[in-house]
Amino acid sequence: MADQTQPWAERTVEVPKDSHPVPPQRDGFQRGVASVGRPRAGRTEAFPTVEHDEHLHGGEPTGWFSAGPNRPLSWYLAQWRNGAEWSAAGALFAFVCWGVWAISARGDLTSPVVTFLLTLLVAAGLFALSRLLGRLVWERQLRRVRRSARGAHAVTAVFLAGVGIAYLQQTEWVVSAWNWITGG
Repeated sequence: MADQTQPWAERTVEVPKDSHPVPPQRDGFQRGVASVGRPRAGRTEAFPTVEHDEHLHGGEPTGWFSAGPNRPLSWYLAQWRNGAEWSAAGALFAFVCWGVWAISARGDLTSPVVTFLLTLLVAAGLFALSRLLGRLVWERQLRRVRRSARGAHAVTAVFLAGVGIAYLQQTEWVVSAWNWITGG
């Protein structure tokens, strides 16, 4: 069995030299092979095989939840900027809808401000949960590399858009205007 830590190891198979003879080319050239100044001994090297070990060196089990590649925290933080426009658009929509709702209430703004801050806190928690699930599923189970946080930002934006619509549904004049437009 090939070394499973390499991404190409599962697909690499050694082929004997004489199994597929190369047809002769005229003028001594082979199509697709560059001429080099020094001769090479062979075209393939034998790789040592490594058997699957049930436990890592520290005694942690391998498999579905094995440790991924070690990357610095700054690498993960830099990923968060990719797709941030989705969360910003959702937050802006929720803020405008919240503003319409808060102004139409015509009262003290303490309770609506606290409500909006709690909404933003829940959105940040949803973003963190989406990133955690992405790390567990996408990176550790599927062994893929995430290059951005667009999925988590999209989930957060959908949540914030839903919250904005919920604020508008609690505003009496917006609901009556919507009913007048739709004829309901």
